[in-house]
Amino acid sequence: MFSILVAIPANAKWARNGVTVAGGNGLGDATNQLNLPLGLFVDDDQTVVIADTDKNRIMQWKNGDTTNGQVVAGGNGKGNRLHQLDRPTDVLIDKETDSLIICDYGNQRVVRWSRRSGTTQGEVLIDTISCYGLAMDEQRNLYVSDGGTQGVRRYQLGDNSGTLVAGGNGKGGGVNQLNSPTYLFVDRDHSVYVSDLNNHRVMKWKKGAKEGILVAGGQGAGSALTQLYYPYGLFVDTLGTLYVADTWNHRVMRWTQGANQGTVLVGGNGQGAGANQLYYPIGLSFDRHGNLYVVEHGNNRVQRFSIE
Repeated sequence: MFSILVAIPANAKWARNGVTVAGGNGLGDATNQLNLPLGLFVDDDQTVVIADTDKNRIMQWKNGDTTNGQVVAGGNGKGNRLHQLDRPTDVLIDKETDSLIICDYGNQRVVRWSRRSGTTQGEVLIDTISCYGLAMDEQRNLYVSDGGTQGVRRYQLGDNSGTLVAGGNGKGGGVNQLNSPTYLFVDRDHSVYVSDLNNHRVMKWKKGAKEGILVAGGQGAGSALTQLYYPYGLFVDTLGTLYVADTWNHRVMRWTQGANQGTVLVGGNGQGAGANQLYYPIGLSFDRHGNLYVVEHGNNRVQRFSIE
């Protein structure tokens, strides 16, 4: 995700009940539905852009219109042509070019689609990469998690080879290794935070580092406050506090810098479709006001939890 700088007070609290801002109308390909969504991006005006994975499309939901979204990329069936996507997993908005950058997972490529009306196809930015998550820094370097090399690469736009910035030393649980890296966040110091899925941990790689630092989890899969269970989406605020979608525990966790355990921010009330429940939360982001947005893979919806 694009590293939006959000200042969230250390003592902030969020509503326990979420409000559905996208989807929540069952599985399907109608404009008011989502089908196994994964990653999301929240723009400055609270427009939400979602990787609607199983329908091979990117959906945009404007703030205030929770009844219908709009297809803004793909939606032309699964395939590898330039007007198609194949199970996209993540998306961000590049404001400079007013375009969407999409991890087109099934096609093993990263593509860009203009947001201007009349756009009917995208262009390939990076090919032959087993991408899952995306992030962009303020210099518009693109960071991509690569399940093929078990690493994270940084690309200047227009460059197809990239530079390894995390992992890349085979699949494993060492401090210089990752095991199925998924979502990413890049802070203003260009440190890269990685959800290290099968190690049930989040790692931080400082710029130029050869090894990562454990910042959350890493105590095996479980539901204790020291543990994560398949973490996916993550976000870091200006204080360095980490927020992570603790997917198989159906909760969002908050880890302050240097803490050896987290606190439950929302969810944690068992899997379900209640306003205070989550069901496989995957994508996670905040808007500039500090409101939390969570993509629920299991409920085919996006919930917003207001900061109080």
